[in-house]
Amino acid sequence: MSGLKKTLRGLGAAWVSAVLVIFGGFASTHAEAAQGDVIVRLRGIVVAPDVSSTGTLSTIHSGVDTTAVPELDFTYMFTDSFGAELILATSRHGVTSDLGNLGKVSVLPPTLTLQYHFNDAGRIRPYIGAGINYTLFYHNSLAVSGQGVDITNHSFGPALQAGVDFAVSDAWFVNLDVKKVWIRTDASLGGTDLGRLRIDPWIVGFGVGRRF
Repeated sequence: MSGLKKTLRGLGAAWVSAVLVIFGGFASTHAEAAQGDVIVRLRGIVVAPDVSSTGTLSTIHSGVDTTAVPELDFTYMFTDSFGAELILATSRHGVTSDLGNLGKVSVLPPTLTLQYHFNDAGRIRPYIGAGINYTLFYHNSLAVSGQGVDITNHSFGPALQAGVDFAVSDAWFVNLDVKKVWIRTDASLGGTDLGRLRIDPWIVGFGVGRRF
């Protein structure tokens, strides 16, 4: 038993030493984002619609499925704390209802946010942002009983964002990001209005970034 205790104590001491070395190495590393920097991030994101609807779409309980896709974004830092980010991604979603699967539609929502980055001298840099998205709906295969469902192809809406960067070197970092984006479209069938579908997704992303 005493040998086991010595082994556990030795493993614990080694673990603590390793953590101190890692964080000691990070102590001199500052996160990215200084005035004039261009930051490029690549994230894997989960797009989780927060759906509501009006009219017939509401009575048949229309829904939009969750999907996972890559996302690319670019940030330009106007100062050490203020920047603007352009977010680029596209996703394809299945639409369901009490009538069954209605088909799929693709969504391209380029989003521009203005950000404030905290802790400009640290290796951990939280940020918040707000902006606007323009959404293009395309590759629409929605149909009811073989008849195509028409939707408006464009949408403008606000966007909110919060995230944090963790520096792993002077140029590279890992990133966690959460966004709320408001997206909506009006639908019709054979010229008859079906109502409005509000998709309004939560977008959660994790990835890596580099400053230039």
